[in-house]
This record gives sequence, C-alpha cells and structure tokens, in this order.
Amino acid sequence: MRWGVTLMSALVWGSGQVANKQKIKGLIFFLAQGALVCIELFTGTLAVLTGGAEPHFRNCGLFIKGIWGLITLGEIPRTSSRVPVYDHSLMLMINGLIALAVLFLFAIIWVINMRDAYATRKRMERGESLSSVASLRSGFDRFFEYIAITPGLLLMLFVSVLPVLFTMLVSLTNYNTNAIPPRSLVSWVGFQNFVDIVRLPVWGRTFVGVLTWTVVWALLAAFTSYLGGMLQAVLINSKHVRAKKFWRGIFMLPWAVPAFVSVLVFSNVFHKFGPINQALTSLGLIDNPIPFLSNAAWARTTLVLVNLWLGFPYFMALISGVISTINTEMYEAAEIDGANALQIFRRITFPFIISATAPQLIFSITYNFNNFGTVFFLTKGGPLDPNYILAGSTDLLITWIYKLTWDQRMYNFASVMSILIFVGLATIAGWNLLRTRVFKED
Repeated sequence: MRWGVTLMSALVWGSGQVANKQKIKGLIFFLAQGALVCIELFTGTLAVLTGGAEPHFRNCGLFIKGIWGLITLGEIPRTSSRVPVYDHSLMLMINGLIALAVLFLFAIIWVINMRDAYATRKRMERGESLSSVASLRSGFDRFFEYIAITPGLLLMLFVSVLPVLFTMLVSLTNYNTNAIPPRSLVSWVGFQNFVDIVRLPVWGRTFVGVLTWTVVWALLAAFTSYLGGMLQAVLINSKHVRAKKFWRGIFMLPWAVPAFVSVLVFSNVFHKFGPINQALTSLGLIDNPIPFLSNAAWARTTLVLVNLWLGFPYFMALISGVISTINTEMYEAAEIDGANALQIFRRITFPFIISATAPQLIFSITYNFNNFGTVFFLTKGGPLDPNYILAGSTDLLITWIYKLTWDQRMYNFASVMSILIFVGLATIAGWNLLRTRVFKED
C-alpha cells in the first residue's frame, strides 16, 4: 500500500494524500500540479492545440519552447526587417534556463509530494492517525526555518545562479562579433573555446601573462594594504601617541572618499604632465617626465601604491579593534621580563592580529583579484603590450574580459575567462569558509 499511494501521487499529485484521508494537503499538491500544467498551456501550448498558432515548438509554452530553444538555439535568423518570424538565440537560451529552473522547483514539490504520501501511509500502518490540519501544523513547525529562507533561496537562484549558468552556456557557443543575434544564430561548439585558449599561442601567451599579473597584483594589493594598516594601527595604539582619535580620523579619510574619485585624482597626479612631474622638473631633479602610467613597470608600481592608499584604512580600523581586545596585563608582564617593543610585537601583538584577521586578508586577496575600478580608472589596463592580444601590461582578467566584451564583442572567450575566474575564486572562498570557526562548529 505504501508504494501504491506513492505511485498515485506520482501520477496525480495529491491523490496519495487523499487516499491517506488528508484532503487539504492533497488539494495543495494537486493545485501545484495544476499550476504546472496551466503555465505550459497558457504561455502558448493551448493556442497551438486549438489551432490559434502554427504548430511549432517556438509557439509552445514556457517548458516545451524553453527546452527546444536551449537545444537548438533557434532555426531562423533575422536576415532582414521583413522577416516576420525569427529566433533570437540568446533569448531562447535565457528562456530555456528559466524553464529548467521552474521545472526544477516543481520537481522538488513532486518529490516532496511522493515522499509525504509514503511516509504518511507508513505512519498509518503503525496505527497513527493525523489529520491534514495537524499534519500541516506539524510540518510548518518542523520546517519553519526552511520555509523562511526559501524566498531568499529563490531570489539567489534567479539572480546569482542563473547568470552563472548562462555564462557557462555562452562559453560553449560561438557567440562573438561574427554571430550576433538576431541577424545570425549562435551555435554550440562545446569546449572548443577552452581548447583555443590553451592551444592558440597568442591567446595562451596573453592568458598566462594576464593571469600571472592578476595573481601577483592580488597578493601585492592585499598584503601591502594589510601591512600598511597594521603599521598604522600599531603606531596609533602606542602608549606614546596622544590624540589617538584625531590621528585615527585623519587616516580614515582615504576610506571615506569614494574610491573612483580618488583614483581619478591620482590618474591626473601621475600623468606625464601632471603636478608630480612638473614639480620634479622645476626642481631640476629630473630631465624627462617619469612614465608613471606609460611604462609597464612604473604603471604596476603606481597601481600598488594607489591601492595601498585606498586600502590601508580598512585594515587599520580592523586591526585597531583587535589590538584593543588584547589584555594589557600581558604587555606589562612582558615589559617586566625585559622584552623590548619588537619582541612584544612579535610574541604578543602579531599572533593575536593574524589569528583574528586572517580570513579578512584572504577575502581581500579574492576582492583584489577582481578589482576592476582601480585598474580601469587609473591605467585602463595600459600601457599596451605587443606580445598580448587585446590586453595591456596592467590588465587584470576582469578588465581583459571587459575589453573582450565591450570593445571586441568576443563574448564566448570572455565567458571562458569568467568561468576560470569563478572556479578559482570559488575554490579560495570555499577553502576559507571551511577554515572558519562557525563552519567547524556546525
């Protein structure tokens, strides 16, 4: 009997619950199945069945059209404005993803419906008796937390997960300047784009070069800001410094000013004919302007220094809070034992700081990996590198992706880069999460 009611619910949702004498719960599941059928019918399939539309997959409802479009990516391009019926590959891809996401949600309800029918029948065979109201109330109390987080989970599914899946699908197509819908259709090419990135010398050289600089930049930007913030925090919290609030407020100003405003100011300050070069020339210290932004080595150094200015206040505030929690008796005991300031910092202050702020340091590395604003507004990825294709000496992967999409319309290769970035950063973030105290306690 258990499998009998399960099979009934598999065919007609809620029928197993009705057989278990839980009519209200059965009605809820039956309405869910009715919603699934109505979505398909009233989004196009009903018109096809009644002869109101041409019998073709593109005229069917959300699910049939979505799956067809995801498989074929369309059949008719819009070769001219006179073509009345045409397919848009990207819209079909997006609709297909939405259709699969909605089907996935209904599939979860379908499984819950069958499991509930089986579990209820099992309890009835043990002599228990539960009404629909009591069962619903018990289920609500038991799964309240899951019910409460479901809206946020659905929002994340459509706002975060679907764009990632869309990017993955685009990386498997030939979507570029030669295949722009709806004038031409996009087609599936599999993993050919990933192969080309590695196999073609010019792409491989550019990818390796930009990736190497991106990793170096992320590490330098994070560690210089971290060490600069630590230095300022230690100095300001020294017992020899007076007016600590004043100095702390002054050094927080770079963090208070919008970052892109500061970067735009620095782009003028470090310009070839900017105030720094003019002042050095006037003083007779240099004969030719320093190429702060037009030379690869100088541009990269300038980027790190500007990012240090923008980033150290955050770590200064964070580390100052950590230092304030250290028991002063430990410092007093160390001084009595004859330890000097450097030994106290190395043995007491630094271990406390690093243990409390290591996760933030790792998150800073991942953030700077995609620090688009600083690079774009200061150097725009330049200066140009003749060994690279469509990339400059200071381009990060994220700025290179921007150029590939906005300037060159090479969306397939840009999607490949995005996937690689996502995999790398997701790995680092997951590793960092696994090391947190909250995760270990769970």
